[in-house]
Amino acid sequence: MKRLLALLGLTAAFALPVRAEIVEQTLPNGMRVIVKTDRRAPVAVSQVWYRAGSMDESYGATGVAHVLEHMMFKGTKEVPAGEFSKRIAAAGGRENAFTSRDHTAYFQTLRKDRLELALKLEADRMANLVLAPEEFAKEINVVMEERRMRTEDSAQAKLYEALMATVFQTHPYRHPVIGWMDDLKSMTVDDARHWYERWYTPNNATLVVAGDVDPAQVMAWAKQYFGPIPARPVAERKPQREPEQIGMKQVTVKAPAKQPVVALAWQAPRLADPQADWEPYALEILAGVLDGHASARLNQSLVREKRLATDAGAGYDGISRGPAMFVADATPAEGQSVATVEAALKAEIARLVKDGVSETELNRVKAQVLAGQVFQQDSLFYQAMQIGEWTTAGLDYKARDTRYAKLKAVTADQVKAVAAKYLVDDRLTVAVLDPQPMPEGKPEMARNPMGAGHVR
Repeated sequence: MKRLLALLGLTAAFALPVRAEIVEQTLPNGMRVIVKTDRRAPVAVSQVWYRAGSMDESYGATGVAHVLEHMMFKGTKEVPAGEFSKRIAAAGGRENAFTSRDHTAYFQTLRKDRLELALKLEADRMANLVLAPEEFAKEINVVMEERRMRTEDSAQAKLYEALMATVFQTHPYRHPVIGWMDDLKSMTVDDARHWYERWYTPNNATLVVAGDVDPAQVMAWAKQYFGPIPARPVAERKPQREPEQIGMKQVTVKAPAKQPVVALAWQAPRLADPQADWEPYALEILAGVLDGHASARLNQSLVREKRLATDAGAGYDGISRGPAMFVADATPAEGQSVATVEAALKAEIARLVKDGVSETELNRVKAQVLAGQVFQQDSLFYQAMQIGEWTTAGLDYKARDTRYAKLKAVTADQVKAVAAKYLVDDRLTVAVLDPQPMPEGKPEMARNPMGAGHVR
């Protein structure tokens, strides 16, 4: 069984700097174009990122960002419904899209000599999407079925949904990316059209291209296809600050499942200034101390030595537009109670706060986690993703080297300090999955509700 952290999309991963040519330009209509060359294979990745995710939705319209993502595949006057995917496939490429709390992204991977096709098609649907009521009526049913499969048939997804709704009192992160079912049932094609007209404008988008490409040619194509699209005013985004938590929260979810799960989530700071901040880097290293490799503390203590849990882990992701969380979770072993495992998780954190981290352990954690990122850099898609995520989060992607240096500079005292400051009961939300009998013949589902991907 995958831990709840997989559902939350949290990891203890850090990014290594990649020395490659990166060229950036902002078109007159405000669209940012970022091109990163990597000539190891004759492949190109194209990604269009809109700075509009579920956190931008209003009450009563949750899920509209994801619904519009689906509708973006329903055609324009020049490219009828279904043709976008067919044309990319005919060119030997792959494409898809996903919606998250912070953004919506559309991507293609194809041979470098077919990159122009992807850019032409993306520009067309940025400006000329046809939102037909009959297509919307079909697609909203697809999305509701997706919610049933991802969340309502998954005990862990239900737990995640309840956890987020409890951690955040006012911030829109409390709403699921896929939306609440009642909102989906009452959604209209006009809701999707309003979202498209409000956010899908070049001055709210970033094009990221990575691969064996000529930056000058990519820029020329970007100007040719995206340049003529007029900018539109983007609505002013009001501050969305979560009130400071003033006491521990608890939530229990009863759902059909084979095993219980306990998750602990603490409100934590996000990365806001890559150069000046230090706490987010220390929290990332802290996550690596607790999880991320076989000899990490939670696995070593709770799973291997004490045999209290079948799995245990921790995670933190500070790259976001909104508030961040530090999460630890575990699945109790047979015969062990949720209360015992929750106490054991807290005990490991208390031990770290009391005794700290040795230099030997700290250096081992840094080496293990950073080394793992070398393999991720082999992926063009991951390289483009990193640029897109940083950009839509309002961070300078060029500060990645700074981030790497700051992670290497984290001290044992800093790790101890952030654990003592942030992993405290007044910032804590405890979520427990209380397993109920499984319906006969129905398998337990484990889906990822963190980002809602396009389904066709």
